[in-house]
This record gives sequence, C-alpha cells and structure tokens, in this order.
Amino acid sequence: MISNLVFYVVSFILLASAVMVVSNRNPVHSVLFLILAFINAAVLFLLSGAEFLAMLLVIVYVGAVAVLFMFVVMMLDVNFAKLREGFQRYAPVGGLVGAVLFIELALVVSGWSLAPGAAGARMFPTPSNITNSQALGSLIYTNYLPLFQLAGVILLVAMIGAIVLTHRERRRAKTQNLDLQHARVPADTLVMVKTRLGAGAELPRHKEDAQ
Repeated sequence: MISNLVFYVVSFILLASAVMVVSNRNPVHSVLFLILAFINAAVLFLLSGAEFLAMLLVIVYVGAVAVLFMFVVMMLDVNFAKLREGFQRYAPVGGLVGAVLFIELALVVSGWSLAPGAAGARMFPTPSNITNSQALGSLIYTNYLPLFQLAGVILLVAMIGAIVLTHRERRRAKTQNLDLQHARVPADTLVMVKTRLGAGAELPRHKEDAQ
C-alpha cells in the first residue's frame, strides 16, 4: 500500500516537473525542474528494483549533465527575449506539428495491447545469488555487446560533430608563419652601423649609408 502511494506521488511530481521544464520561460528554472524530474525518475527505478539505474541516473544526469546545462545557461548570457520574438509567427507551424504527433501517439496507444505472458514475467522472482548490477553488466556485455559498442561509436561521432560545428577560428589570435621565418636572411633584419667614439648610434635611412 505504501509503495503504491509513493509510486503515484512520485509519478505526479515527475509529470509536473516535465511540464514545467518545457513551459517555464526562465531557462535556469527549467534546468532546476529537470533535475527534480531526474530525481523522481530515479525513485521510480528504486521502486522497480533497479538500484543501479537509479544511482546511474542521479550520478550521471543530475551530477553532470544537468549541472553542465546550468553552467552553460548562466555563462552564455543568451538574450532569450530576442529569441522569442518570432514565436507567434511560427506558432501555427508548431501547433500543426504537435497535432500530428498527438494523433500518432493516440493511434499507437489505441492499438496497444498487453502481451499474454507479460503479467507472469512481471511477477517473475528475482534471483537471490546475483545483484542488479551484475545481471545488467552480464546482459550488456554478452548478448548486446555489438549494439553497446555501436551506441558508443555513434555518441563519439556526435561529440566530434558538435565540436566541429561549434568551433570558431579566432581571428585575433597571433599565429606564426614558419616558412617566412625560415626563409629570412640576416641582411633583411640586421644593419651594420659605423659610429664614432662618443657620437652615439643613429640608424641610417638607407643601407648604403651604413657602409
């Protein structure tokens, strides 16, 4: 009874946080609601017996991804008021896309049915001699190892693509022309000047005057 009550309360908070993430105008508040949604999702994983996924969600997403979002939002100083200037102009297109997605989801839900053996699989007893982390690692690195490696390669390519797209050449940075430096001879930079004792050195206007 208590677990069911916790499930419904946490699920309601999770859905409310998700709505606030996309509807809040302040990006900092959106990131904070995103962190709240991640924490409640971790609680749902704990109720399902997947403690490894719950800790992974808190450590990776809350501790790294969401905090990184917060730093990026606060350091970029983006003018969000200017970005929202064309919202009304693109609102009909966005509403049309949202309506199409809603119709597709409605069709999927209306044609969905529970598999005959799903109820029995849900109540299948958990082995006592193996932990959740061991079972998950054994499943990933044995049965789904090629797919796991492929997902890692895709993420690596996406990271490299994001770095290439966001990289900008700094025009103000001073660079060296190595070919020009190697081709330089002493006559181009060195001038021999003959001076009298006590007269001081004065640079000549032409190289012929220095001879």
